[in-house]
Amino acid sequence: MSYKEKVISLEQALAMIQSDMNVVTGLGAGEAQLIMNNIHTIADRVKNVTITNCLSMASGEFLKEEYVDAFNIDGWFFSPPLRRAFKNGNVSFIPNHLHLAGWKRLDHVKPDIFVGTASMPDEHGFISLSTSNTYESQMIENAGIVILEINPNYPRTFGDVEIHYSDIDYFIEADYKVPSLPDTVPNEKDLKIGAYIADLIHDGDTLQLGIGGIPNAVASALKGKKDLGIHTEMMTSGMVELIECGAVTGKKKTLHKGKHVATFALGNQKLYDFINNNPSVMILNGKYVNDPAVIGLNDNMVSINTALEVDLTGQVCSESIGHIQFSGTGGQSDTAVGAQNAKNGRSFIALYSTAMVKNPVTGEREEKSKIVPFLKPGAIVTLSRNDVDMVVTEYGIAHLRGTNVRERIERLIAIAHPDFRDEILKEAHELGLIFDK
Repeated sequence: MSYKEKVISLEQALAMIQSDMNVVTGLGAGEAQLIMNNIHTIADRVKNVTITNCLSMASGEFLKEEYVDAFNIDGWFFSPPLRRAFKNGNVSFIPNHLHLAGWKRLDHVKPDIFVGTASMPDEHGFISLSTSNTYESQMIENAGIVILEINPNYPRTFGDVEIHYSDIDYFIEADYKVPSLPDTVPNEKDLKIGAYIADLIHDGDTLQLGIGGIPNAVASALKGKKDLGIHTEMMTSGMVELIECGAVTGKKKTLHKGKHVATFALGNQKLYDFINNNPSVMILNGKYVNDPAVIGLNDNMVSINTALEVDLTGQVCSESIGHIQFSGTGGQSDTAVGAQNAKNGRSFIALYSTAMVKNPVTGEREEKSKIVPFLKPGAIVTLSRNDVDMVVTEYGIAHLRGTNVRERIERLIAIAHPDFRDEILKEAHELGLIFDK
């Protein structure tokens, strides 16, 4: 069957979705935009269709309250649209470590249909899953039906993302732009935190960075380094800048030497242009890339993640505000533990010392410390205190590796906002976390 014979219309693809089916779509820019932006149009004829997604970039029309009987949404990571729709009762979160997300989900339920994106076929008939293989190839191997939106705007990438068109059931020919993320300009706090972390990154280290003001500030502060490497879950726009300025070469890597390894790419158009037909970039299966044992094979591995709250014993909450799910574990535990498995590896958890929080009584916003005696009731522990290494705020770095609880309390209070240090110490005594001799 030729490629052209496998091309169907959007309407034909939507007609395949029936009540009680499980539909999985790709991560981030790998999401099938045409299908997900139009799936609400079949709400009048389906019931109880479960959509599983991660970092959705679609419009979210199907999330409206009027479609609750038609669709259930299970998310590996809560994005703003899922947070807003949660109250409708048909949205739920899938607890996971990113490297295990795909196969654990498959152990629970197999997808009836997988819908994703791909680059155009090459002269040999191979397409590329392009921006993500976090779980996509696992789903393709196990789905009853596979539909890919094939798009000339999507970069052709290499790694283990190449699939022959004959192994895909159907294609929809699309022509939309690759969904992008706006560049976040680092603020003063980001730059301070970035500088602290950069001081502890050495020439030849291999990096895992996320996205946002703090990771962008770290990337900016590393432009004077030499022969850095990349082994990361997310390939970002900031990493491209480090490659282009010569700070990242991958020459000192002990795993995939000279290659920039990621499991998905999400950023600006410059990033997508860079990874297109670029053999130095490897988009590999998330089960491999984020496996802590694999990460640990990179000597001098450095993991940099952010958090919402850290308690005085070192417990890290990065995904909930109290009991309310905010984002997800993602690869934080994978990469933090993996980095510490490495020879000369280091792991950083970065956060601002304070946040503006709404007072439940007065309704006024007030400044609260993010270094706290204990996490908010119901807060999710994203990174166990047993796995924390270094915590960074704009007031410095708390080195926690191998320390006892008393030492942790002292070091974390030292990087809390000065206005809250006495209060935190007093509460620690009152709670019996620490006693004076």
